[in-house]
Amino acid sequence: MQRFLILNPRSGSDSPTPDELRAAAEERGITVHVLQDGDDLPQVAREAKADVLGMAGGDGSLAAVAEVAIEQDVPFVVVPFGTRNHFARDLGLDRDDPVAALAAFDEGVERRVDVGRVGERLFLNNVSLGIYARLVHRREHHRRRRDALARLRAILVTLKDRRRLQRFTIDGEHVRARLVLVANNDYALDLLSLGERERLDEGLLHLYIPHGFRRITWDERTCTHLEIGSPLPRARTAIDGEPVELDTPLELRIEPLALRVLLPREATVSE
Repeated sequence: MQRFLILNPRSGSDSPTPDELRAAAEERGITVHVLQDGDDLPQVAREAKADVLGMAGGDGSLAAVAEVAIEQDVPFVVVPFGTRNHFARDLGLDRDDPVAALAAFDEGVERRVDVGRVGERLFLNNVSLGIYARLVHRREHHRRRRDALARLRAILVTLKDRRRLQRFTIDGEHVRARLVLVANNDYALDLLSLGERERLDEGLLHLYIPHGFRRITWDERTCTHLEIGSPLPRARTAIDGEPVELDTPLELRIEPLALRVLLPREATVSE
């Protein structure tokens, strides 16, 4: 059985190091491909022809490889090796122990979970428009310029835009909002922060729109598909925390139980 792990060395922290994680995987007999500059991540995943396909990286990298796992109908192993690792957290994995996640290759328990799509692009967590999406795009712009003040400038832009509402059309309804967020399953909300998801198999998209400035309230609705329009022909979005520009209107939908995830026996997934 071909067990294949793709490792993004630019996603992880110092403990374990990419070399240590690779060694731990190879000790289990797992074939490891360490991403190099110029590698096409989906192509690497497709060409692996794996029976079990894994990704060690952040949420954006996980989504790209999960897409291939669905295409090839093979189990997917999540190894949290990014900055936030929201998907791993909601699967019940220990985000601080990527080595422990490798056990799924040996004795993993398969669970099926939902994925979302915006157009044909898969997302595991959420898609956002408005202030947060602008923040993510600005952060990426400065990162590419190696700007040491990128984080501070992004925060200042967000504060300046705090009262700036943008226009959207959501399933034909005109909406003015600072932020529109569409999630794969239901998030616990705390002011403007996203908490954990209790389920990843609910089969529903959740739309969140915040209102107010000092006292934040949320409009929330659920659906299986959704159209979001904008006055602009292209919209800046953040998809699983990654900056992406997409043609409008955006078509979003849920794909229930589309992804086969292998989890270590110690990890739990809420039913």
